This record gives sequence, structure tokens and C-alpha cells, in this order.
Amino acid sequence: MKIVLNGEPQEVEARSLAALLEEAGISGRVATAVNEAFVPSALRSRHMLAEGDRIEVVAPMQGG
Repeated sequence: MKIVLNGEPQEVEARSLAALLEEAGISGRVATAVNEAFVPSALRSRHMLAEGDRIEVVAPMQGG
């Protein structure tokens, strides 16, 4: 399936947001949004992806 992950077109096998994070090697504390809608971590395994979805994954940064 073709999606856009953090602005980069990707071809992925994952069908859920949780599976996509695993496939992409993304772990730890991150925030996720699909098509500009926030998806809480508890719902990622149930959030199914569709062709053309735009996924943003961001990690908190420490500093000041």
C-alpha cells in the first residue's frame, strides 16, 4: 500500500498504524497523526490505514 510517512512516499505492508510503526522501526514515545487527525497510542493497533494516508510521527525533544 502507498502512504506518505513524514512527508516521504512509502510502499508498506502494514495495515494498522501500530504495524506501520513497527515496520518502520519507530519505537519509544511518539505522537502520531493520520490525515492531520491525532491518533492516541492506545488506538494505534485498531486504526487501520488506507491507500494514500498521510501519517506524521513526531518524538518529543528535550532542551530549552
